Amino acid sequence: MASSSSSGLTFKLHPLVIVNISDHYTRVKSQMNPPPLTSTSATVNGVEPLQQAPRVYGCVIGVQRGRTVEIFNSFELLYDPSTHSLDRPFLEKKQELYKKVFPHFYILGWYSTGSDAQESDMHIHKALMDINESPLYVLLNPTINPAQKDLPVTIYESELHVIDGIPQLIFVRSSYTIETVEAERISVDHVAHLKPSDGGSAATQLAAHLTGIHSAIKMLNSRIRVLHHYLVGMQKGDVPCENSLLRQVSSLLRRLPAIESEKFQDDFLMEYNDTLLITYLAMFTNCSSTMNELVDKFNTAYDRHSRRGGRTAFI
Repeated sequence: MASSSSSGLTFKLHPLVIVNISDHYTRVKSQMNPPPLTSTSATVNGVEPLQQAPRVYGCVIGVQRGRTVEIFNSFELLYDPSTHSLDRPFLEKKQELYKKVFPHFYILGWYSTGSDAQESDMHIHKALMDINESPLYVLLNPTINPAQKDLPVTIYESELHVIDGIPQLIFVRSSYTIETVEAERISVDHVAHLKPSDGGSAATQLAAHLTGIHSAIKMLNSRIRVLHHYLVGMQKGDVPCENSLLRQVSSLLRRLPAIESEKFQDDFLMEYNDTLLITYLAMFTNCSSTMNELVDKFNTAYDRHSRRGGRTAFI
């Protein structure tokens, strides 16, 4: 496997693809759910053997505009691991259905799960070359690594290399960026703020939300500091001047002053006032509910006394 691709293509991956692959893997893993091993089962040094994690397979679809490949969505595939073959009728049917809904989307490649690309993966890769002459391979690593900061997603391309005098197709890594649209941002934000199954309180969710915002602001601040130190070094002559990089920095910094516009201030104050109004209404509702409970208690107490001494109700 080569270290990096030399095709010059730019890949943009949408979050929906990552969510689909993760959901596919989670469902297959939950459906397997093997029964617990009995006491008569074979063990090694008193430890029960672990079940091998399932691998899932599917197609990724999207569009290619010039040298830019944008991966929008994905769907599952039926794969026979014994023969290393795909269910072609199922693939063609899914492709036809997606063409009716998304006529501009094409099959760009396929996806799977695992820590690294395997030799058997090339069989699937070659099987899709009649649909796309140069398919891409999206690999999701489901293993949790707390020390890893990057997404556990790798995109591979195939290149023809001569090895020991024999031309062979090999997988090469390609860089990519995450691209989102408004609908995806709303959906991902909704998934991220779902109430946990263990009955977490609203305060816990709010704390997690504020922690995420704080981490994002902290990350933005650190990256701006890196740009600032780089520009200062370039101004002093410690770093060579690169016009292409300066244009990218200028394009990025032009977005930051947008938050100081009058429209932003008006929208911010409107949202802030709406939030305060909702808070006040919630407080009034809570006070009214407490007052009603107190009045009910007084009425109950005075009803008991009125039966004895003829007193009337408080309200």
